[in-house]
Amino acid sequence: MPNKLLILGIRGIPACHGGFETFAESFALFMQRQGWEVTVYCQEVGHAPVYTSDWKGIRRIHLFVKEDSAQGTVLFDYKSVRHATTQEGVVLTLGYNTALFSIFYRLCGKRNIINMDGVEWRRDKWCFYQRVWLYCNEWLGARLANHLIADHPEIKKHLQRHTRAKKITVIPYAAENITHAEVSLLEPFGLTSNGYGIVIARPEPENSILDIVMAFSKLSSKQALDFKLVVLGKFEAEKNTYHRQVLEAASDNVLFVGAIYQSNIVQALRYHARVYIHGHTVGGTNPSLIESMGAGNAIVAHGNAFNRWVIGEGGIYFEDEASLDRALLKCMDDDLLVSHSKVVKQRYLATFRFDMIHHAYLKQIERESKA
Repeated sequence: MPNKLLILGIRGIPACHGGFETFAESFALFMQRQGWEVTVYCQEVGHAPVYTSDWKGIRRIHLFVKEDSAQGTVLFDYKSVRHATTQEGVVLTLGYNTALFSIFYRLCGKRNIINMDGVEWRRDKWCFYQRVWLYCNEWLGARLANHLIADHPEIKKHLQRHTRAKKITVIPYAAENITHAEVSLLEPFGLTSNGYGIVIARPEPENSILDIVMAFSKLSSKQALDFKLVVLGKFEAEKNTYHRQVLEAASDNVLFVGAIYQSNIVQALRYHARVYIHGHTVGGTNPSLIESMGAGNAIVAHGNAFNRWVIGEGGIYFEDEASLDRALLKCMDDDLLVSHSKVVKQRYLATFRFDMIHHAYLKQIERESKA
């Protein structure tokens, strides 16, 4: 009988929502090639019985909830866990937001590995009761899981306040090694290769979007640059004050292209960018950052401990408005950017390749399957 793996905590595959879905898609296919039988739980909206489908040899279990909301996702997670307790196999849970449901695995003796993601409860976007919920689930996840995956050494340090170090393994995210992308995909945006910088992030204060847009707009006005800043993400100025502030602060050289889910277009925009600007101040190993390293981008990043470990010596860092201004000015130096991008690419090849990360997960899952 083949070994069996159950993947929970995401909305499903193929990926269309974020970093965990992208990882789950690639890892499920990898595990299948290793001879494992893989099941992925998928969230659906509506009213219908549970059904099973096949996607490239991966078994998908579709569970329905009334609405696509935070409450709906909590209910989906609950249904997924209860269903998974009736199935054979090791559980890999991606994220800890509903880790309290892991008590059901403990009660039935099922092995469960949780990727604890970042320090979610510290994010500015959450209100008090949401932070309490997330903190409690972090605490419970660290105790209820059989083993924890931390995507960054700083996350492991953080989790050690809840549990012993031997229970935690550091395995970062991975990204594709991008060596080519169709330049023609830039044409609908009026862009040329190496003629723009790019930001790919949720438009939230902790990701420094407003700071980046203000600094770039000021720089482009002073220097009269024929250089653009492309910002990906969904902005709703009517509903969100922060979104409105970002849009109002932008000069004509800032292009808001919306949320783009076609991977080939995002890949082309990333690959042909002159520089990737990463303003994240909270979290571990960010998937978008790793993807930009895989594309060989020069990177300007907020200089916190999370980003500095990921990028290493090849990053151009900022901590405040003045250092951000200086970092953006460095982006005008061709030789400097080429030098930085080479160091960044070497860091990616040494640490964040899919084959390396997949085998690290496989090793840990094999241990749990034999426990």
